[in-house]
Amino acid sequence: MRKPKKILIVGGGTAGWMAANMLVARWGDVQVSLLESSDIGIVGVGEGSTPHLKLFFDSIGVKESEWMSCCNATYKNGIYFSEWSHVPGYNSYFHPFPAQVDELTVPSFFHNIKARMQGIEAPAHPDNYFLESYLARHNLGPLAAESFPFSVLYGYHFDSGLLGEFLAERAVAKGLHRINGTVTEVLLDEDGAVGSLRLDDDSLIEADFFVDCSGARSLLLQDALKVSFKSYRENLFNDSAVVIPTTIPDVVTPATRSTALSNGWAWQIPLTNRYGNGYVFSSDYIMPDRAEQELREHLGLLDSDVEARHLRMSIGRVDKHWAKNCLAVGLSQGFIEPLEATALALCYETIKHFFDHFEKGQFSNQYEKAFNQVINNKFEGIRDYIVAHYKANQRTDTQYWRDNAANTQLPDRLKAILYLWTHSKNFAEEMEAQKLGVSYQAKSWACLLAGYGIFPALQDAPTKAQPDVEQGMDEIADFIRRCGLNFQNHNQLLAQL
Repeated sequence: MRKPKKILIVGGGTAGWMAANMLVARWGDVQVSLLESSDIGIVGVGEGSTPHLKLFFDSIGVKESEWMSCCNATYKNGIYFSEWSHVPGYNSYFHPFPAQVDELTVPSFFHNIKARMQGIEAPAHPDNYFLESYLARHNLGPLAAESFPFSVLYGYHFDSGLLGEFLAERAVAKGLHRINGTVTEVLLDEDGAVGSLRLDDDSLIEADFFVDCSGARSLLLQDALKVSFKSYRENLFNDSAVVIPTTIPDVVTPATRSTALSNGWAWQIPLTNRYGNGYVFSSDYIMPDRAEQELREHLGLLDSDVEARHLRMSIGRVDKHWAKNCLAVGLSQGFIEPLEATALALCYETIKHFFDHFEKGQFSNQYEKAFNQVINNKFEGIRDYIVAHYKANQRTDTQYWRDNAANTQLPDRLKAILYLWTHSKNFAEEMEAQKLGVSYQAKSWACLLAGYGIFPALQDAPTKAQPDVEQGMDEIADFIRRCGLNFQNHNQLLAQL
């Protein structure tokens, strides 16, 4: 087999332009084109990312100073989760991105979790143990002085529409051919692979390989190649969202906020010029107009005429992300609701692993099955973690939350993790031994479950934690504080871009 001479990406948006930039960076000798339609818009709301977005920019050689200010971007240390639990003392917690210094503090976290599981009074709230939790509380960005010897991972907040424009300009500058047109027909060759596309001007475009970034329509993979779609509806109830922008204050917090509402949750994403806000909900439990009203109440905008946008979501994934001569990236391959901002991480992982498997097979389909297993496992791992937020919720105020907690349609891996939380002697070691940390490590699972306050009741005469643990808490707090002194104010970092 030989490397494709012509690759056609169908669809722009963030996914399409991420694929374009990675392709032209990796295979500079291949003619890469991108077909987009001016008649089809994109969803340009504020978005957040995981640290994978930095890996993407590093892979194509783009510095933060080049793109962040163009996309109204801010730094992200992690996510605040509020009102998912009504357990006293556990109304809110922070899910941080990994920092190398966590390895020095997290063992005490797990030690105290074990004590709490035994009914012993011990400080087991996750916010006490992670550097990036401290940074977020003190409005510090994730960039340290050069003398700081430990790595800190972080994500970003950005305007997805502006990010797509930036990536488009860069890809074109690197030699990508940009085509405007609307696909009216997908023509298959004698082997059942994609042969060419007919456009609305009756012209034909041919390529050796196609990348489907056509969004939820999935024109090539699902529509033409008939790859089936696996819904996560039985696991995740939400299918809708309403979006409203608001003004940003002078101090821009380096964290996303996720606040549970009556029938879903609201995000707040800080950009440099505005907040991106939205309410993700299930239309089975609340009507869209009532959801919009609730979001407006949450934002203090009941008397405002700011326009709201309503979106529908199809939650799940395709069975094959790579089929014949077509790779799906972005919404065309599936979507998991944005609770942990994993959409672009899945785009990056899909393209990266495709490169590895395609090149390993000498540009044949030899490792197509292995690749699809890898990406499906990543989707399932993220799904499990998202479902856990709902299954483990500690609210009883609406039928939505009660039904989520009572849901028995759980993936086997999630069942195993929840069992270990309450029954294992060492949660982290057991998770590793059973290879359950597919997309999230044990400490992220512990943040979620401990952050909700899922512990047995304290004994009638609670035993104090061991003296060395209590002393260790003071040392941990001082250590994290001293580490935090190395980091700059978030607003000052943005001003330097």
